[in-house]
Amino acid sequence: MSNDKGLQDAHVRIGTKQTMRTVECGQATEVYVALDADNRLISKIVALCEKHSVNITYVDTMIELGEACSIEVGAAMAAVIKQ
Repeated sequence: MSNDKGLQDAHVRIGTKQTMRTVECGQATEVYVALDADNRLISKIVALCEKHSVNITYVDTMIELGEACSIEVGAAMAAVIKQ
């Protein structure tokens, strides 16, 4: 993932529930989605991001996204919070 440093420095919400809640509340500026996450989850967050005009960046794997977020496990998605 080319944006590792920027994602580590940003304020993020990690995980499906927190990401969806952040987008619904209008607090997300960008969402990162792992392509190997469950397709049902991906389709839900894509629809939600389109509804709220939030940019989506796709990452190859959940492990890669987890590492970019500085956690030791994989993450299906993460949202960058507005400052």
